[in-house]
Amino acid sequence: MASSFGAAQVLVASNRGPVSYEVREDGSLHAKRGGGGLVSGLSAIGPDAGALWVCSALGDGDREAVRRGVGEDGVRMLDVPADVHADAYNGIANSVLWFVHHMLYQTPLEPVFDAEFRRQWASYEAYNRAFAEALAEEAAEGAVAIVQDYHLTLVPGMLRELRPDLRIGHFSHTPWAPVDYFRLLPDDIAERVLRGMLGADRLGFLTRRWADAFTACCDAVVGGLGGTEIGVHGLGADGDFLRARSHEADVEERMADLREEIGTAPDGGARRTVVRVDRTELSKNIVRGLLAYRELLAGRPEWRERVVHVAFAYPSRQDLAVYRDYTDEVRRVAEAVNEEFGTPGWTPVVLNLKDDFARSLAAYRLADVALVNPVRDGMNLVAKEVPVVSETGCALVLSREAGAYEELGEDAVVVNPYDVVGTADALHEALSLPAGERAERSKRLAAAGTALPPARWFLEQLDALRG
Repeated sequence: MASSFGAAQVLVASNRGPVSYEVREDGSLHAKRGGGGLVSGLSAIGPDAGALWVCSALGDGDREAVRRGVGEDGVRMLDVPADVHADAYNGIANSVLWFVHHMLYQTPLEPVFDAEFRRQWASYEAYNRAFAEALAEEAAEGAVAIVQDYHLTLVPGMLRELRPDLRIGHFSHTPWAPVDYFRLLPDDIAERVLRGMLGADRLGFLTRRWADAFTACCDAVVGGLGGTEIGVHGLGADGDFLRARSHEADVEERMADLREEIGTAPDGGARRTVVRVDRTELSKNIVRGLLAYRELLAGRPEWRERVVHVAFAYPSRQDLAVYRDYTDEVRRVAEAVNEEFGTPGWTPVVLNLKDDFARSLAAYRLADVALVNPVRDGMNLVAKEVPVVSETGCALVLSREAGAYEELGEDAVVVNPYDVVGTADALHEALSLPAGERAERSKRLAAAGTALPPARWFLEQLDALRG
């Protein structure tokens, strides 16, 4: 039996992997490396650790790479049929589980769990099974497998049946819904999700709040956690990387462009900046942030021509109509604010909808205030990143519904994300902080936000799982 096991000692499973491929015009494949906490974590354990990353082929380039047998050492990409992946990823993971955990449904009209939902759920199960079977095939005897996020909630239970010898972990990067909201799911599906996750030896969450919510759901739906352990690991920003990357030439160029867009105040002084950098994700609350900024300008005319809202809202899940509509609304509200308050020498909102990491870092460096006001967020790394990079220190206006609130709330200006007037008042308070106090707060925010950088965050889970 042992001879049939694979060789990998440490395995990570996630929907998106560390590399993606595109087919160029000449037919050649071009590989693009990704970044993030898992990439840092796996590299931190060293090349001799027998690590393997199991991920999904996400596009035509990835699928072509699998068909040609092209790949990278330490990565196994699964060519799940495109229609099955679409049903599992868009139909269930992003349109149901994401909505439940972020409490995004307009409940008079949705959700509707009909026959189409059940058809898509079957694809979600098939997608999870493909991962479980790949992990079972690749893992050495007694290996450690850490499964990532809401796309793969069923994998731990499936893998446990196939390979009871493994140490299995699962980490949730999202919030976890409170019991009453979680039970919007059909009873059998709610139970299936929980029992799937409870197939793990250990489950990780970003905050104690989300861990406690999961435990409460288990108590209510399946009678408890069984023997599964729960851990909390608050992913931090990679301070060393951010400080180095934010001073490279492309960031300097974008800073110059941004300064020109921001301009100077009528008295010749520097304009203040309120910076936000988000995906156009429904939970990020970008529209209410813009409305709060409008409320600031309407109610506090002394800030007119003295402040600019640098708002970067990068496209997310544009294959879903509700996300396209949301992006359109972000654009509409920003244009309305500019039309209402703008002058020939002042554009109140500098909005950009095209993803550009170097420009994001330039905005971080120029930030006087960072606005992070999600209606609900597992963590929100932007809240942790901006204070690390901001040149003169920034004030943080932070939603109490962001996971980062647990670590950063003491030094932030905290808001109810639904309260537009309250958020406008918070922006005024943040903009009015004396420079010395702002710098001191920013220093403490940066220290808290980098306390558990990505590599250590991953290794901490690995060590806990190994016991």
